[in-house]
Amino acid sequence: MLGRAVFVDSVDGVPAAVAALGLGAPRPVLVLVGGAGGLTGSASSGAVLTDVIAPAVRAHAAAAVDGGTDSGVMRLLGRAAEGFPLVGVAALDTVTYPGHTHNPIADAAPLEPHHTHFVLAREGRAWGDEAPYLAAAATALAAGRPSVTVLINGGELTLNDAEHSLAEGRPVLVLSGTGRAADRIAAHAGERAAAIARSPLVRVVDVTDRDRVAAGLDELLSG
Repeated sequence: MLGRAVFVDSVDGVPAAVAALGLGAPRPVLVLVGGAGGLTGSASSGAVLTDVIAPAVRAHAAAAVDGGTDSGVMRLLGRAAEGFPLVGVAALDTVTYPGHTHNPIADAAPLEPHHTHFVLAREGRAWGDEAPYLAAAATALAAGRPSVTVLINGGELTLNDAEHSLAEGRPVLVLSGTGRAADRIAAHAGERAAAIARSPLVRVVDVTDRDRVAAGLDELLSG
């Protein structure tokens, strides 16, 4: 295993699993969801993660939570995560790591090596099965402190992540100009994306407008 990991059998077990990570007192939490396929404005996306999102997590003594794999925006955040806890949440059979003994699916992805902690769900063998676990882990880690989900790019599964965040009452900051799900939400394109966009908890900010992204994160992580 790369970072410290706990295993969980059901969503109901997530609060205890998060407590077992040993991260201490509740803290603000930033959740990152999205993908890499068809990532437009990739230079801007990488820059906003390195120059705005990661510094905001550090400035608020927050933790970050994402899907934990060594791909897309999760890889980018892992490379920028020095100085704060970064918790990857995944369905066990969708990931691999050194010394693993389970039977992963054919398109399983390696865990990202810079994550400090992992919550791995034994239940589920398909991409997207981790979504309720990820949302619940962020809520348990925040324990009443402010939290925000940042959405970059992504596909249908990212819309699922956004819906789970909204169901938890968590604001979602959508970075438009990054392609696919993010731009669909910004354009109200399709029934699911439009429903997400209409939520009062959703804000859409262009990825190139770093000042607005920073201001939004500062407000939402301050509570």
